[in-house]
Amino acid sequence: MHAEEKLLNANYVKVMSVNFTISFAFYLLAPLLPLYLSETFNASKDIIGLVLSGYTITALICRPFSGYIVDSFPRKVVLEICLLVYFLFFLGYLIAGSLLMFAIFRTLHGGPFGASTVANSTMAIDVSYPSRRNESIGYYGLSNNIATAMAPTIGIFVYNYCHNFEILFWIAFIVAGIGLFIGSTIQPFEKQTVNNRSKLSLDRFFLLRAWMIGVNIAFFGFCYGVISNYLAIYGQETLGITNGTGVYFMLLSAGLILSRFQGAKSLKEGKLTHNAAVGIIVSTIGFSIFVGLPNLVGYYLSALLIGLGNGHMWPAFQNMIIGIAHHNERGTANSTLLTSWDFGVGMGVLLGGVIAEYFGYKWAFISVVFVHLIGLIMYFVKTQKLYLKRKSTMQDEL
Repeated sequence: MHAEEKLLNANYVKVMSVNFTISFAFYLLAPLLPLYLSETFNASKDIIGLVLSGYTITALICRPFSGYIVDSFPRKVVLEICLLVYFLFFLGYLIAGSLLMFAIFRTLHGGPFGASTVANSTMAIDVSYPSRRNESIGYYGLSNNIATAMAPTIGIFVYNYCHNFEILFWIAFIVAGIGLFIGSTIQPFEKQTVNNRSKLSLDRFFLLRAWMIGVNIAFFGFCYGVISNYLAIYGQETLGITNGTGVYFMLLSAGLILSRFQGAKSLKEGKLTHNAAVGIIVSTIGFSIFVGLPNLVGYYLSALLIGLGNGHMWPAFQNMIIGIAHHNERGTANSTLLTSWDFGVGMGVLLGGVIAEYFGYKWAFISVVFVHLIGLIMYFVKTQKLYLKRKSTMQDEL
C-alpha cells in the first residue's frame, strides 16, 4: 500500500458529507411528519400511514432501476441529477396547500431519495483506493449513523422551540442544497467502466449471483422494520415506558457508530464473513434480550447490542456483495443490497402490524427473534458458503 493511499482522502470525505446531508434532511422531518399531517390537514391515523408509506414504496421501486442507471451512465452526472431532484422536492412541502398535494410530493420524493443513496454509495467505492476499500465501505455508514442520531433530536428541538413546520422544511431544503453543492465538487479518481451491453436482462437490475445475500439481508431487515415502527407502542403497552424511545434509538445509534471502529481492523484484513457472523450473533442476542428481559435493563441493553450487531453486519454484507460484482456492476450490487433491506423492512412493518393486531405486540417481537434466528441459520448453512464459492469464481476470472 502506498503512503498516498489515505482512507480519508478529500473526495471520500465529500461523499460521506453528501451521505450525511441526504440522511439528515430525511430524518429531520421523519418523526414530525405524522404530527404535521394531523395538525395541518387533520388527517386520521390510517391516512397518515398511507401518505407516509408512499415514500418508502417509491424508493423501493426506484432502487433496482437506479443501480442499472448508475452502471450505464457516468456516475458523477447521475449523482448530481439525483441530488438536484432530491433537493428541489423539499420545496414541494412548502407549497403543498392540500393533503393530496402533500401526498403526491411525499410519494414522488422517495424516488430521488432511493436513487441518491444508490448513486452516492456507489461513488464512495469509486473514490476509495482498492487497498482501503473494505474499510472505506465500513466507515461510510458512520455518516448515516451520525445523521440518524442527530437529526430527529434537532428537529424535535426546533419544533418545540418555534412550533413552525415551515422552518423545518426550509432547514431540510438548505441541508439538501449543501449536499448538492458538495456532490458537484467530487472528482472520482478511478475511471468508471460503463456497462454498454445492449441486451436487457434481470441481472441489470438485480445482481443474481448475490441472490442469497439479498434474501439473507431481507430477513434482518424484517426485524429492524418491526422494532423501528412498533417500539414506542410496545414499550408503552408492555413495559410502561412512555419517554424512552429517543434514548433507545440514541443507544442504538451509539452501537452502530462504535461497531464501525471495532470492526475496522477485521474489514481491513478482509475478514468479511467473520464480521458478518459476529454482527448476526450479537444482533440475535440483542433481540432475544429485548423479548426475554422485559424491563429497563433489557430494553436499553438490547438497543446497544442491536446497534453493535447491525453495525458489524451491514458493512460486511456490503463488502461481500461488492466483492462478487464486476466493476461495471457496482451500482446494481448496491441497489440489490438496499432493495433487499427495504423489502425486509416493509414486510416487517406489514406483517408485524398484522401479528400485533391478532396476537399483541409481544408476539410481534417474539416473531422477530425467530426470524432473526432463521437468518442466522441461513447465513452459516448457505450464504457464507455460497459467497466464498462466488468469490473464488470471480478471482479465477481475473
